[in-house]
Amino acid sequence: MSAAGDAGAVSASDVEAAPADTAGATAPTDPRPPVPLARPVIGVEEEQAVLDVLRSRHLSLGPRVPAFEQRFAARVGAAHGCAVSSGTAGLHLALRAVGVEDCAKEDEVITSPFSFIATANAVLFEGATPVFVDVDPDTLNVTPDAVASAVTERTKALLPVHIFGYPADVPGMERLGVPIVEDGAQALGAVHADGVPVGGHGNPTIFAFYANKQLTTGEGGLVTTDDAAVKQRIDSERNQGRAPDMQWLDHDRLGFNYRLSDLHCALGLAQLGRLDDMLADRDRVAAWYREALAPLAARTGLELLCEDRGGNKRSWFVYVVRVPHGVDRDETIRALAGRGIQTRPYLPAIHLFAFYRERFGYCEGQFPVAEDAAARGLSLPFFPEMTQEQVARVVEDLTAVLAP
Repeated sequence: MSAAGDAGAVSASDVEAAPADTAGATAPTDPRPPVPLARPVIGVEEEQAVLDVLRSRHLSLGPRVPAFEQRFAARVGAAHGCAVSSGTAGLHLALRAVGVEDCAKEDEVITSPFSFIATANAVLFEGATPVFVDVDPDTLNVTPDAVASAVTERTKALLPVHIFGYPADVPGMERLGVPIVEDGAQALGAVHADGVPVGGHGNPTIFAFYANKQLTTGEGGLVTTDDAAVKQRIDSERNQGRAPDMQWLDHDRLGFNYRLSDLHCALGLAQLGRLDDMLADRDRVAAWYREALAPLAARTGLELLCEDRGGNKRSWFVYVVRVPHGVDRDETIRALAGRGIQTRPYLPAIHLFAFYRERFGYCEGQFPVAEDAAARGLSLPFFPEMTQEQVARVVEDLTAVLAP
């Protein structure tokens, strides 16, 4: 049946990385069922997996956690996986593992200003300073050249983001000789030009499993790594610094409560079993959008995300367009909401959030490409079970708003 209006839909206000609707709420006036922004694929396999854990009474620190870690790591070609309570927790522990720990404010981590705010916040958790570099206008990722221009003796690590599921040039950054933590929260299934999946280059790479991601555990995240010592450290620090032999109340380091439960991991295992199909469904919906939006883009200057190039393969997380220059993006959101189409601005520029302005003195104009993408970015409804009819309706309504 149609996914539109289904009770299992993720509401726009619930979607991670979707900022508060600054344009204000608009009640739909269209009599047709609304088209939700996102909707997870949950079937009987997921229900049974969670039920099995409930019936086992082994809800935490049980067998599903290592099983999920091992299968997920194998999926991306990494030696180890560390399940954690969120992608943000994964960023925090991964940065600590590469030496961003108890830092002086002079210590720096180079990253993107165009990401979910957790990317930069995790740097602040350990007292370091996020140093932003502008993004490439096509991929919206930071580039090795931009990163290299910002490296100094104070640089502790690089934190590239595979934004909107498009692989950043990690091999190019590896040549700089600085520790790397990859933010792959949006990029499960993406593949680099060298054929290696995101997460498979050996650097600590975080993934996130919120309800709108390629794979969901409801909440949760995972760090992949090829370094057994990093695995051991993260496993300890996620569990209050518990000693590796798990002796009761034997804590040999500072730690945190960043565990992921067996319930979440059971859901993740079931999702891994259908991941290929869900990724293929996302590819198909994205292809429908690209074909249907091509005339509107040619007519108005609407910009679509870049196509795969040079052997890189995107994993479709969200379907983001950039409204034409001169168009009020927030007014577009309101107009589409009135037609029953849920959309969101994607993403704000981190350096322009009030906290970052006040603490670091950032202002408009410092990272113009990121700021332009932030000002014009619009996330359209996008999920694996979306129908071609729903895509056609979204495009029809977007066309009516942009080119009446």
